[in-house]
Amino acid sequence: MDFYLTKDQKMIRDVVRDFAEQEIVPRASEIDKSGQFPLDIVNKMAEMDLMGLPFPEEYGGAGADYTSYCLAVEEITRGCGSTGLTYEAHISLGCMPIFLFGTEEQKKEYLAPLCRGECLGSFGLTEPEAGSDAGGTKTTAELDGDEWVINGSKCFITNASYAKYVTITALTDKTKGKKGITAVIVPTDTAGFTIRAGYEKMGLHGSNTTELFFDNVRVPKNNLVGKINEGFKQFLKVLDGGRIAIAAMAVGLAQASLDASVKYAQERVQFGRSISKFQAIQFKLADMATNIELARLIYLKAAWLKDHDQPYSKEAAMAKLFASEMATRAALEAIQIHGGYGYMREFPVERYMRDAKLLEIGEGTSEVQRLVIARQLGC
Repeated sequence: MDFYLTKDQKMIRDVVRDFAEQEIVPRASEIDKSGQFPLDIVNKMAEMDLMGLPFPEEYGGAGADYTSYCLAVEEITRGCGSTGLTYEAHISLGCMPIFLFGTEEQKKEYLAPLCRGECLGSFGLTEPEAGSDAGGTKTTAELDGDEWVINGSKCFITNASYAKYVTITALTDKTKGKKGITAVIVPTDTAGFTIRAGYEKMGLHGSNTTELFFDNVRVPKNNLVGKINEGFKQFLKVLDGGRIAIAAMAVGLAQASLDASVKYAQERVQFGRSISKFQAIQFKLADMATNIELARLIYLKAAWLKDHDQPYSKEAAMAKLFASEMATRAALEAIQIHGGYGYMREFPVERYMRDAKLLEIGEGTSEVQRLVIARQLGC
């Protein structure tokens, strides 16, 4: 068993860490308070070839492995949860369906600009009546000559306001239920396609979260991604990979909580000494550090399995489940260690808690992860 990162993986992690500390961390509080999308930061990430990090160079990517991508996600999210989610959704959800299931022509036309950072990737899956039950999709796509006619809506979709095209799921055969779902690429400037961003969220304020509306939206027949009526199986595979990246996000947020807590505990003086000298605080910090290390190890294992073309669905679900719930606990403990200051926006730990909670929900709730794991156990 080799737990060492490769030279390239270390280099990517360290470069992204330096970038996050210099460019992202100083802006994180402002992004949260204003809700302004950090487009300038995203553009700088594109200049660093991060926006296509795990994709082949022939499509404009950097040719790195999935492990390197997850390490980058962790470091970016450690700096700012909103920026981390923007990046994760771009690659794991926006780019990956086209890379995994798109034709060569689609990869050159749609994936390459995404990898170059010319626009952001977005994936339209969730609907008002199709969340954890993604098979309950109501949006339809009917073939009319050489065009798909799309009607319906999506909710809680990331990055769509900054995308030039969104890959969505729609029913192409109503008689087959979830087995009749197909993925289709829809340019955002298509007539009848409306994107609305107006959610007031608990956290991740700098992440673009939208609703999508389709009113007789027509796209070419060849915009279909993969095989017809196989969209359900496709997005399950996409979500498997995305769950590893969500776990990396969770580790990044939890690490930020620990970093802030250690710093504060060493500086805060009560009863004549720093509170880091009290066993009650030491045990909280020790537990946080232990759980972060465990979560990091399992997401790295899942990423390693994916990089080596091994089955990883169970490990991805375990990583996402444990890391996301751990991140929320770590943020809560960080607030407790900070005491009254932890409840104030002057300190970042209250933001970590608000940002971390979504990770137990997005790309499959904790309850769904437990179902996935149980099925992998043969239940």
